[in-house]
Amino acid sequence: MTEAKLQSDPHSRDYVYVSAEHSHAHAYLLPCIESILSQRKRSEKLRVFDLGCGNGSVANALCALGHEVVGVDPSEQGIMEANRAYPELRLEKGSAYDPLAQRYDRFDAVVSLEVVEHVYAPRVYARTLADLIRPGGFAVISTPYHGYWKNLALALTGKMDRHFTALWDNGHIKFWSVETLSSLLTEAGLEVREVHRVGRVPALAKSMVLVAEKTA
Repeated sequence: MTEAKLQSDPHSRDYVYVSAEHSHAHAYLLPCIESILSQRKRSEKLRVFDLGCGNGSVANALCALGHEVVGVDPSEQGIMEANRAYPELRLEKGSAYDPLAQRYDRFDAVVSLEVVEHVYAPRVYARTLADLIRPGGFAVISTPYHGYWKNLALALTGKMDRHFTALWDNGHIKFWSVETLSSLLTEAGLEVREVHRVGRVPALAKSMVLVAEKTA
């Protein structure tokens, strides 16, 4: 399955989905996300917005935990699969380039998994994400991890070109570190409180998960 995320170009070719099942990345992302939401839950459930919900599998998993979930994704095929598999969820076509807070109001938490690396205008994405969070709420953002030891390992094993490939249509166009992603979120008015590295040992992690609060 090719994962669908926010498109960097509104005229670019749509991502392709063949099912509403989890991708391989969810095996290491979801336990971390579920733990974060559980620890920060102040009541029976959270109102959660899934920004870049793809085929709806994550939204469905969070709904199964008792949370109220709404999501958008720019992929027509992704939303079609999501609506087919999870008709009880409000999952609609949309992106971070839309005025989402005006349309959906604000939420206790915004979850955005493996999205920001696909976004051409990350500051627009970050502002939209922050606008969706109520004061006192938080965001959970994941993206492939990059750091000195991982980049060195990629270079030494000859996998640098494959990892940073320019040949993936609609693929990764931004490569984030903890520092650069933290700077983006801080600029949008969020305060980074937690950093998790998941998928391997921390120095070689597949992805990182940042938790950022909206304090005002």
